[in-house]
Amino acid sequence: MPEPEVLKTEIRIRAFRAVDDPVTCQKFIDGHRHVLEHHGITKVTSSNNEWANNPGVFVIVVETLDREKLFGGARVHAANGIVPLPIEDATGYMDERIFDIVGICAQHGTGELCGLWNSKEVAGLGIGSLFPSIAAVVIAEQIGLTTMFSLCSPATVRFNQWIGSTVLKTVGNDGTFYYPKLDLLATAVFLSDAVALEHAHPREREKMLYLRKNLQSVSIEKSPFKNFAVKVHYDLVIASANPREFKIPLKRKEKPS
Repeated sequence: MPEPEVLKTEIRIRAFRAVDDPVTCQKFIDGHRHVLEHHGITKVTSSNNEWANNPGVFVIVVETLDREKLFGGARVHAANGIVPLPIEDATGYMDERIFDIVGICAQHGTGELCGLWNSKEVAGLGIGSLFPSIAAVVIAEQIGLTTMFSLCSPATVRFNQWIGSTVLKTVGNDGTFYYPKLDLLATAVFLSDAVALEHAHPREREKMLYLRKNLQSVSIEKSPFKNFAVKVHYDLVIASANPREFKIPLKRKEKPS
């Protein structure tokens, strides 16, 4: 097979706490909204802009080296016992079991991979979908998350399976919900091992473990779908990360008097 073509433009995949970079957060919000509107979606819980002011939210962006243009990105919302995870807001009124599941996992640090989007320029290449998903799992160790939820479109279920997630069949209709509107199906998935990543595809597991040891590095990444590669500058250090920050005691439900 011929060697993959390297994109002339290099990209950076960068992670940061949302409250530390409001300018990039606004670019993320604008880009995500544009993509959703293009698909006729106007109401998604994870696209609520309040996350930009939440210190429990961490952002991954795919951007140009000068930080001027975003090609896509994702977010990790850490469960903090105060603000519900987007999956709780999105599905809790349909199935209350999600609240108990998140509450139990939050004792050991849990969160959600959400807000995944990419621009039309990189659609179908994996740059705006698989790469940010990998980066999200990589930073989980820094912020003390041992598990991770996600509510996926049909197109992104496979990415979550590659990083080690499985369908959360204990909620919804065997893990599926009609969301964000009745003609769209979303699947709840759960990464039960965000530490050792034993359930991840060997290829992706090797990459994630490598990046955890090399948070600032440069790699030539091959697209999983097309015959080309791109030079990626990784910058995945969360300066204010505290691995004990999101260990939330389980809230016991009060018994009725």
